[in-house]
Amino acid sequence: MRAAFSDALVALAQRDPKVLLLTGDHGYALFDPFIKACPDQYMNCGIAEQNMVGVAAGLAKAGFRPFVYGLSAFVPIRVLEQIKIDICYENLPVTLVGDGAGVVYAQLGTSHQSTEDIAALRAVPGINIYSPADRFELTSCMNRAYDEGLPAYLRMGKADLGDVHSGLADAGSADDLVSVGGNKARYLFLGTGSGVKLAERVAQITGGADVVSCPRLKPFPEASLHELAKGREGIVTFEEHAIDGGLGSIVAERLLGSYNGKFLRIGIQDRFSTQCGDYRFLMESHGLAPEAVAGRIAKAFNAGA
Repeated sequence: MRAAFSDALVALAQRDPKVLLLTGDHGYALFDPFIKACPDQYMNCGIAEQNMVGVAAGLAKAGFRPFVYGLSAFVPIRVLEQIKIDICYENLPVTLVGDGAGVVYAQLGTSHQSTEDIAALRAVPGINIYSPADRFELTSCMNRAYDEGLPAYLRMGKADLGDVHSGLADAGSADDLVSVGGNKARYLFLGTGSGVKLAERVAQITGGADVVSCPRLKPFPEASLHELAKGREGIVTFEEHAIDGGLGSIVAERLLGSYNGKFLRIGIQDRFSTQCGDYRFLMESHGLAPEAVAGRIAKAFNAGA
């Protein structure tokens, strides 16, 4: 996914010399192709993320199209005030890219993990939020953010869990909900980011579920959601983010009063990571192993059946 991000950014920068890449001393080899192709459009702002967002805002006011890259624990979390005032209040065409979202920086602890970024940004007016599931959705989201020319946040997990689509055309529009598998099964599994891959694996275990990806979280394609929810016995949301304020909250808020089936949110509970290990170990410690999740769904949906 990170390579696809680099490729998409290089393509945009070659097409538009106003496209700039700002990084807070991150990226390293990831941006070698960009630096080679567009050396005058690259700025390393150093480990000063709050200042970097201010610089991006100034450049946007001067007619440039900045892409601001950082770890999602820092962009957007460390720079939330600057995003709110410098970018969103001014409605500037700045795209923020948060890499390593969720708990993928497992060994680095809570300071480098980001499970609250969607929740924090949702309440800020005027910013669009994207959370692609694979390289094809990422390319679609990047192009959409550029075309719209509005404040945007692109959430990117560093762990490459594999594609969920066969190509860019299969990924559909970044503005809508995208079917990954199934057609009007009993249950609807909605995932975003790495949560789509988890939803796929759980669907293989449980059976009887359609899997749908949600690459755009704000504004959310509400009409498509209501259409997909019709006739479902149960709906489950999957995300590598806190269950409060993320995809689960978004879906619940929009279905309130119109959906009477069972509903379950799968994600990070209200706690920090308390153990150290690799990515798979940490996901398991948060109860997000596919087998554990399948067991929770079976228990929740069969209760009282």
